[in-house]
Amino acid sequence: MKPSEEESVIVGRFNGDWGVRGWVKVFSYTRPPEAIFDYMPWLIDGHGDAIEPVEWKKSGPRLVARLEGVDTPEKAAALGRTLIRVARTSLPDPEPGEYYWHDLVGLEVVNRQNHSFGQISKMHETGAHDVMEVEGADGTVLIPFVTERFVVSIDLEARLVTVDWPSEWAEPD
Repeated sequence: MKPSEEESVIVGRFNGDWGVRGWVKVFSYTRPPEAIFDYMPWLIDGHGDAIEPVEWKKSGPRLVARLEGVDTPEKAAALGRTLIRVARTSLPDPEPGEYYWHDLVGLEVVNRQNHSFGQISKMHETGAHDVMEVEGADGTVLIPFVTERFVVSIDLEARLVTVDWPSEWAEPD
């Protein structure tokens, strides 16, 4: 039985065809990027229930894969930029103090004074540190996801992130 969207997690997407034998480019949201091949099967919306790479490799900076039943450039191109999902149960439990981004999206963000900035709509990797994109009455607010500095606490059950971030930093000019 195919897991629902709530029971599955987006781990990457296809990024076009590669070569003449039906390989596809794979853009991974996992760390390290190659870890996307550790989680099987892939659940591909609109392309059957599940699919698994027959083989994969790095080609320069990109990941490429040959998929079961995809053996022509046309079939590979038909995947477009389709999202790659896996059953949530196939992912390892995060270490204490670590979080999957998909668990953070949708959480309310408040500061120590209980000012609500809104909900996390996206997470961004910037190189230096991750950043929460928060949408709310203040508009879009970007807050560094730096624990023990800006992120005071995360309560997944209460769906709440408390930050040390003054509300005036979110006010429009």
